[in-house]
Amino acid sequence: MSRQRAADEIRTIQFSELQFSKARSSSVQSSKEQVRSEAAEVQAEPVIQIAVVSDTHMFRMAKELPPVLIEELSAGVDLILHAGDWTAPEVYDRLAAYAPVEGVAGNNDGAAIAERWGFHRIIEIGGRRIGLTHGHLGRGGTENNALAAFAEEDVEIIVFGHSHIPVSKWVERAHPASPVQLFNPGSPTDKRRQERYSYGIITLTAEVMTFEHRYMDSKR
Repeated sequence: MSRQRAADEIRTIQFSELQFSKARSSSVQSSKEQVRSEAAEVQAEPVIQIAVVSDTHMFRMAKELPPVLIEELSAGVDLILHAGDWTAPEVYDRLAAYAPVEGVAGNNDGAAIAERWGFHRIIEIGGRRIGLTHGHLGRGGTENNALAAFAEEDVEIIVFGHSHIPVSKWVERAHPASPVQLFNPGSPTDKRRQERYSYGIITLTAEVMTFEHRYMDSKR
């Protein structure tokens, strides 16, 4: 497959609720109970927790994933999303030790990563559709590129990276005529001009979606 064709292709991945892990630490359970209280009749619905990372730039910017991130993953998440610029295929193995991993390639990723992951992906999980892209392809800014990648797709969330800037906001779209949540986790290993390193947590129920950034003063 040519790099241009890979850049245009959108791959759709479906996750069965049967894959959701049930083991949780007390701290994660507490967070999920708070989400449950905000949704009507949500006790009958699964609660899905997704860890989101991007721009790890390993192993140039870090030899290992930050301990704070590892602690969160060890406590239990259902899925890990990587929004590109892994720069080393071995990052997948580091993350996959904790949960299923889905991702896309970024502008600093080589041919092997681009061929494996592609540049645009739709994740279907818990009745939600999440668009995943790095945000470097296109002629606009990073946010506009991310929106344009799924301009014709009915997604509720668009996860992207590239800028290393944490973002969480709703954006109105003319087509499809529904708002979409833009979410950039920042970078856990390369904060650039940001004050702190960061990653993201998305929590889904049938009624509620919550988006949080976890900030770290150090990546060590």
